Amino acid sequence: MDVHRVSNHNQMDYNLDNMEPKHGKMLPVHEDRFDSGLDSLKEDELVNEFEDMTVNATETHTQEYEPWRTTVTDDGDTLLHLAIIHEAFEHALQMIKLSHNHPFLNVQNHQRQTALHLAVITEQPQLVERLLKAGADPLLADNSGNTALHIACKRGSLTSFGVITQNCQRQLFSMMSFPNYNGHNCLHLASINGYISLVESLIRLGADIDAQEQCSGRTALHLAVDLQNPTLVCRLLELGAEVNCMNYGGFTPYHLTYGRQNEEIRCQLYEKTAQNLRALPESESEDDMDDLDTSDDELYDDIKFGK
Repeated sequence: MDVHRVSNHNQMDYNLDNMEPKHGKMLPVHEDRFDSGLDSLKEDELVNEFEDMTVNATETHTQEYEPWRTTVTDDGDTLLHLAIIHEAFEHALQMIKLSHNHPFLNVQNHQRQTALHLAVITEQPQLVERLLKAGADPLLADNSGNTALHIACKRGSLTSFGVITQNCQRQLFSMMSFPNYNGHNCLHLASINGYISLVESLIRLGADIDAQEQCSGRTALHLAVDLQNPTLVCRLLELGAEVNCMNYGGFTPYHLTYGRQNEEIRCQLYEKTAQNLRALPESESEDDMDDLDTSDDELYDDIKFGK
């Protein structure tokens, strides 16, 4: 099967980490694009592909559909990717209907993003549901190791989160516990970004509240202290988070209050932490604590609410 490539002109880039939850259209920013051919939908060739697809939608022979399935941009985006990015809902819906359980639904672009990833990013939960019901694979990860559920937790996309968790119950535990390439699972991402309702939902659905992220062994409670989020700290404690859990450096969440200003967090954890675990480990120096605070871990990359 031949793949038809089209070039991209006048491209505009998006940064997944720097995008606010959508209210209407998304705003363009630079770095880490999720579509490098954003304006390519305006090109005659792709517009014609859409028109041809509409004309042939009533045909029954699969071969009639192959041209639009095999057309990709230089960055690996299919017509379905582009339709979702441009919020061409009817075109996207038509392609999904014609591709039930077809590998086309799971094609990944050069950033390994599927149509499902992009539907979550662009906050189109109706398409998220249609894709899942048509056979899109929710376990596929992008080039950062994020599944569609990871992205929903990272962006605070409550509706997409609900659609995914309701339609993927068989794969739900795997998706929730699966770490991305920075070692963070869905609960860690929701905690890092301060989405308390998602934290509550994940724990209610069976996520391990004391799961340790793979880079330094921090739990959601460690992360909440790092972020100086007293509301999240309090809620995690109410939900049963283990206060005496130590990260890979031997630090409890209470240890992370040293050198930080929030007395509310310090008091909450002091009362609940075992007495023999309140003092800093003697083997650690101030330099070690400084290293802990200034890690290049994704924790600080995720706190870009400006993002």
